[in-house]
Order: sequence, then C-alpha cells, then structure tokens
Amino acid sequence: MNYNINEKGYYGEFGGAYIPEMLYPNVEELRQNYLKVMNEPSFKTEFDELLKNYVGRPSPLYFAKRLSEKYQTKIYLKREDLNHTGAHKINNTIGQILMAKRLGKTRIIAETGAGQHGVATATVCALMGIECIVYMGEIDIARQAPNVARMKMLGATVVPATSGSKTLKDATNEAIRDWINNPIDTHYIIGSVVGPHPYPDMVARFQSVVSEEIQWQLKEHEGKSNPDYVIACVGGGSNAAGAYYHFLENEHVNLIAVEAAGHGIHSGESAATSVLGREGIIHGSKTLLMQTKDGQITEPYSISAGLDYPGVGPMHAHLYTSGRAEFIAVTDNEAMNAGLDLCKLEGIIPAIESSHALAVFEQKKFKPNDIVVVSLSGRGDKDLATYIKHFNL
Repeated sequence: MNYNINEKGYYGEFGGAYIPEMLYPNVEELRQNYLKVMNEPSFKTEFDELLKNYVGRPSPLYFAKRLSEKYQTKIYLKREDLNHTGAHKINNTIGQILMAKRLGKTRIIAETGAGQHGVATATVCALMGIECIVYMGEIDIARQAPNVARMKMLGATVVPATSGSKTLKDATNEAIRDWINNPIDTHYIIGSVVGPHPYPDMVARFQSVVSEEIQWQLKEHEGKSNPDYVIACVGGGSNAAGAYYHFLENEHVNLIAVEAAGHGIHSGESAATSVLGREGIIHGSKTLLMQTKDGQITEPYSISAGLDYPGVGPMHAHLYTSGRAEFIAVTDNEAMNAGLDLCKLEGIIPAIESSHALAVFEQKKFKPNDIVVVSLSGRGDKDLATYIKHFNL
C-alpha cells in the first residue's frame, strides 16, 4: 500500500482540495508550482543553509539513558525543542517563506494555537522583511501570553479570533477569510499537515528533514538507520509527519501516533480524533473529524493548546484507517506526569504536546532491545504557567 500522497492530492480516500471558488486561483497557483520550486537547486541550497545556520540543524538525536533504564528499552529523543524558536514549526515556515518569495507574495498570514507556529511565522517574516498577520483564538491568546508577546516583538500583527470556541479552528477560519479577501499578494502559511492540497504534502516535505536526520544519526549511534518505533504526538500532525516521512513505506518501522484524550476519550472533553472522528471536511480537506450526528464540528479539548484540533491531517487519517500507524490516546494527567518525569530524569522540560508522546511508555511495553525514537517536538517554556497550575509549583 502507498502511504504517500497521490497525483490527485489524496492519501487513500483522504485529502483533496474542498475550497470556495474564490480561493481556487491561490491554491492552484501553489499546486502547480510547489514541487517545481522545491526541486530548484537554488531553493534547496537556501533552505538547507537557513536550516543549518539560522535554525541550528541538525537537531540532536539524544539517547535518554535514565528514561531508558526506567522503561527497560532504548529511548532516543529527537530534540526539535532545540531549534531556533523552540519547536519543529520553524522547519516549515522557513520553507514556506522561501516559497512565498518565489511566487512574488508580499504579505503573509498564519493561524496559530499554541503560538509556536505563530512565533515561527513571525520569525521568518522578520528575517525576510515581509508583513505578517497571525490569527489566534482569544482563549489561546490568554493561555499563551509569552508567545503573543514574542510575535509582537517580531513585528507581527496578532488578530484575535472571537467566534466559536475561540481556539485554533476559529483562528483558521479567520485566516481563510482573510485569504479570500486578499488573493493576489498574500500567501497563507499553514502550520500543520492540514488544509487543501498541496498543503499537507508540502508541509510534510518541509518537515521530512526530521526523519532524514534520524536515519543517519541512528546509524551513527546504533549502526542501523531504522528504529523499531517512532512515536510522535498528533494534533494536526506536522511533527509526526516529519518524523514518519522516510519510514512510511518501511513496514518494519512501527509508527505510533499519540492523541490528546483530554479528561478521557468519552468524557466529552477530548481531542482523540481517531476514536471519535468520522469522515468529514474541515479547512479544505477530507479527513477524520469530530462531529455531531448532523455534521456540526464538536469542540475539541486538551490541556495542550497545540493538540486541541477537532480533526487530524489527511496523511494521519490514512495511516489510521489503513492500520499503518497505531493510535494511542493520552489524558491530560498522563501527559503532565510524563512531562514532569522527563524534567526529573533527563533535565529536559518538554512542551505539553511532546509530553503526550512520552506518556506512551506507561501504556505500552517495549522490548529491552527495541530502539524507540520519540519526537520531542517542542520545549516547555511556553507551558510553564500550565505546569505551575497543574502541579501547584
């Protein structure tokens, strides 16, 4: 079976471009050009140079000795938290700003939940001297204040989304409205493997540097380039797409996607899309989506601002329905405890999103010789207020 996108923009039955007619020229321009631009030698050179000298790649593949001892298996952490801006998001925004420049765009819009993608977008716009507008849910603005301040310091305009649940999906709706109104000069930098084709594929390709590095770094550490397991948290799923990318067709590498169960999968306050979702269309693509019987989107919930999305990227929907990836749901409490555990065992404070991935070790037993790579997608600075409140620190 093929786990990559086909020429029509689908992963199996998921994907496509379900967009209003007004957006067709924008999306079509991107679709016709993205692969051509990405394959230009000058593009590749500039992208690689910025990843190296600006982002600080390659990010280390770190053997977590004390964590490995605790769980009796070999655990490696892919340290995306050490990138400039503190998460994997910058890999994609660097790629997309270079794309936007080559397509002659002079204005950038973005949506953000936890704020990491917003910061990463504001960062590359400052780097390139391009106007930046970031849409962010009112609730997320309140719970991610340091990231809002960062975006403003970097010269971005932060626009609150005040409709619906006032979180990520509403910010995305506002960004799409903006794009419809400004079709000629504006490029929309989507932060995850969601949205109409070609976004899921383009973002996955920019993030694929993660699994590309894992392969040669693991060869250095273990003498083999394929791990037994790759674990990553999934909201929209760009860090997971990047961590899985070069292993998709290799069935010997087991893929584990970790979703936010919130207060419990069936508590009514959850974001476990694979379990609760069914086929639907959100933000321009057909995917698995949490919805009511009459197709209204169910409000997702997670303690982590980056995982409370009601759907999942079409690549992940296909990995789930085809059985290629195992999906595990982790509650707020389990994630928070796993995060604190990493702090105390390895001296690393992870983003709460990444803590969800780490919580798998309490649910699943691995063999002593298994090589397990966990995508540590971001650092925990942005979540300190949530950690403080949760643990009464």
